[in-house]
Amino acid sequence: MPTPSASHAYLGLGSNMGDPVANVHLAVKALQNAPGLAVDAVSPIFRTEPQGMRDQDWFANCVARIAVRVPYSPEELLDVLADIETRMGRVRTTHWGPRIIDIDLLLYGDVEWDSPRLQIPHPRMLERAFVLVPLMHLAPEISIRGLCPSQWLSRLPYRLEGDRILQATNAIPRGE
Repeated sequence: MPTPSASHAYLGLGSNMGDPVANVHLAVKALQNAPGLAVDAVSPIFRTEPQGMRDQDWFANCVARIAVRVPYSPEELLDVLADIETRMGRVRTTHWGPRIIDIDLLLYGDVEWDSPRLQIPHPRMLERAFVLVPLMHLAPEISIRGLCPSQWLSRLPYRLEGDRILQATNAIPRGE
């Protein structure tokens, strides 16, 4: 697969440990300071219910758009993101468990990628209102598998209450 250059990537950021909002802001700053990356835009931060493992604190979630100014392969970009998580103190102990920071590579230009380490578009982003609502703030017209974020959201059972996103756990998009 070709390596993208001077492209944009969309990242999902989330935290539910310590001060989640401050953690998200620190991650955005780390992204801005990462070699070859520049943060173009950041959505509002939303408070969201945990998915998967429900018995934990709510998350602070947002989406960031970054300009990728060096020819990172998708997996090299994933390594940059994982390094930021590690430097912020992320320890992977429980699947879907609490985390100081989580940075997911959602989209990378128009690249489609499927490897044991990484899938682009992110395989569960279309089932998650906590990704699609913030993404809609940054890129309402972006096409993901033929539909824009609001069209994907219309298939999900969720509700928005101010800055809170509530969604039934493990919801499957209608019509899928």
